[in-house]
Amino acid sequence: MSQLPTLIADLALILICAGIMTLLFKKLKQPLVLGYVVAGFLASPHMPYTPSVMDTANIKTWADIGVIFLLFALGLEFSFKKIVKVGGSAIIAACTIIFCMILLGIGVGMGFGWHRMDSLFLGGMIAMSSTTIIYKAFDDLGLRKKQFTGLVLSILILEDILAIVLMVMLSTMAVSHNFEGTEMLESIGKLLFFLILWFVVGIYLVPEFLKRCRKLMGEETLLIVSLALCFGMVVMAANTGFSAAFGAFIMGSILAETIEAESIDRLVKPVKDLFGAIFFVSVGMMVDPAMIVEYAIPILVITLAVILGQSVFGTFGVILSGKPLKTAMQCGFSLTQIGEFAFIIASLGVSLHVTSDFLYPIVVAVSVITTFLTPYMIRLAEPASIFVDAHLPVSWRKFLMRYSSGSQTALNHENLWKKLILAMVRITVVYSIVSISIIALSFRFVIPFFKENLPHLGASLLGAVFIILCIAPFLRAIMVKKNHSVEFMTLWHANRANRAPLVSTIVIRIMIAALFVIFVISGLFKASIGLVIGVAVLVVLLMVWSRRLKKQSISIERRFFQNLRSRDVRAEYLGEKKPEYAGRLLSHDLHLADMEIPGESAWAGKTLMELNLGKKFGVHVASILRGKRRINIPGGSVRLFPMDKIQVIGTDEQLNVFNEAMQNGTKVDWDVYEKSEMTLKQLIVDSDSMFLGKTIRESGIRDKYHCMIAGVESEDGTLMIPDVNVPLEEGDVVWVVGEKEDVYQLVNQKNEKVQVG
Repeated sequence: MSQLPTLIADLALILICAGIMTLLFKKLKQPLVLGYVVAGFLASPHMPYTPSVMDTANIKTWADIGVIFLLFALGLEFSFKKIVKVGGSAIIAACTIIFCMILLGIGVGMGFGWHRMDSLFLGGMIAMSSTTIIYKAFDDLGLRKKQFTGLVLSILILEDILAIVLMVMLSTMAVSHNFEGTEMLESIGKLLFFLILWFVVGIYLVPEFLKRCRKLMGEETLLIVSLALCFGMVVMAANTGFSAAFGAFIMGSILAETIEAESIDRLVKPVKDLFGAIFFVSVGMMVDPAMIVEYAIPILVITLAVILGQSVFGTFGVILSGKPLKTAMQCGFSLTQIGEFAFIIASLGVSLHVTSDFLYPIVVAVSVITTFLTPYMIRLAEPASIFVDAHLPVSWRKFLMRYSSGSQTALNHENLWKKLILAMVRITVVYSIVSISIIALSFRFVIPFFKENLPHLGASLLGAVFIILCIAPFLRAIMVKKNHSVEFMTLWHANRANRAPLVSTIVIRIMIAALFVIFVISGLFKASIGLVIGVAVLVVLLMVWSRRLKKQSISIERRFFQNLRSRDVRAEYLGEKKPEYAGRLLSHDLHLADMEIPGESAWAGKTLMELNLGKKFGVHVASILRGKRRINIPGGSVRLFPMDKIQVIGTDEQLNVFNEAMQNGTKVDWDVYEKSEMTLKQLIVDSDSMFLGKTIRESGIRDKYHCMIAGVESEDGTLMIPDVNVPLEEGDVVWVVGEKEDVYQLVNQKNEKVQVG
């Protein structure tokens, strides 16, 4: 009980400082993350002029929870399908940037004579750009509709997932203190194993569970169930040797594939904002001004390394992926900062006690400086690209143009053999991982249970049958899947020389399935190897010929892909998904942008023919999304309505001009707004009234004065609903509603009539 007042006082201090700083940084149009860091510095023991947090241990616990929520929310915004959709350009660029920046960070750390682990963690910290800061900078600068921003956001998606992988690798190296290649390969293999297992099982079970419970779930229940799944995966990840943040990210990415993803994201956001703020405040609490002064030179050097390294390696990576120089420099210059992931990796090093005390405040200082410089670097990209292009040798410029156009062709080329082999490998790896996990769980829990309750032979026999039945659908898929695909049959009929290699792929996969069966049987029975192999071959052949097993295998796979595509299907139904052609526009300059007609836009209510957008701005409206309805290729007679979402094709310059013109006329005329204020007044019908003896219809109150009679109160105080055909009598009190000016005109007209009389 004695800790409760301290806990509340600390929380009050943190939230008061954070509230004040966020208001200030909002006013200065700076990222709120920096406001939280400054708030943490003000609430820390390093600031003698302000109250300080008393119990840092509790704040550390809350900060750890904040990391879990931040990674869970990041997972909700992430989708495994996005990796496929970002394309080869983003993959090549992201991998190049991360690899080069990690090497640069290690080199800088080693140059200062720091420990090996400090240098490794520094490389990881400066390798990841800040998604939050870049997203906000694009919004503030009005660049979200630019073509290069889509590639930058795709690179950031890949950096986020690679950051999770990097955190796992750093954790493994920190715990084992081993940098050997075999140890690293084991860590990566373990990571991939559990990543695929959790993803496959999660996508199969979690959406199905939410679907069956949908009628029982209100918003409160959905929030609790989502957080239960999140922290359940956190515990599972921790027990298998991974970080809590990794488990939270995995569950978030699984829930991102469900129909409820948007609702969960909305419900979790307030909780994430609260604990996330505490985490970033705790980051600021670790900033020691004396240490920053002491390490001013490393801070300056690392800042330059981030800015120059991301600019150069980012540009190089995007050029390597086949993009033009201008686009490459715009992307590279946009990535020149570090943010939330640098803090998370730094806190990981602190929690594992493998990094020095000086590294955390150095990284925070570098993050603050690079964040402030981000908008200027983004603005500098275009003039810098013009300058570089003008001073490049002609031969280099021609080479870049040829490489850019040639790589686009190469990326789009498909090889049947490559496609078939990759599909077979993917199926074999995924179903093998599922089978291994089933066998491992069965030997850990099911077989001991059978042996405790049955005779030894009966337990072994029942256990073998149970395990083989559980893994049979997956083994059959390994052996048979893709044997009748378009690629397989095309290659089979195209050339007789292809048949032997194709048959060999079938034989190899049958051998893999047989090895699983052999392992299960040999683990439960002591028999000769020949007998075990014979039984395994027989079992495998029965699997291939079983029609029931075929239906079961197809059903499992179909359910998985239905769950995986459920969110996309819903988006297509509601007209929220961009069409497939958006990524395949022929010109490098053209792209598809989503825009929304403002509620008060002057364009609302006009037809496309009246607006003549093609002639005025050179853009084309491809689709109009109106509620749950999509109007594709709208004709000239189609009207635009407020809040319509339109998909427009054009160049960056055309779309910018178009967007500015669309926003014109949306500002509220406050004079008109004030004049349109409604008011309620009473009008007494006396002997001199011009309305005496007239019906409401004859009075002209609505037509002439633009007012409405809300009710008529008789002399006895009864308020009646007005009847337009009943004449007004002396003593009636008429309640009139209208705009102020019209009501006062009506009242003054009556008064003037009385005075004249």
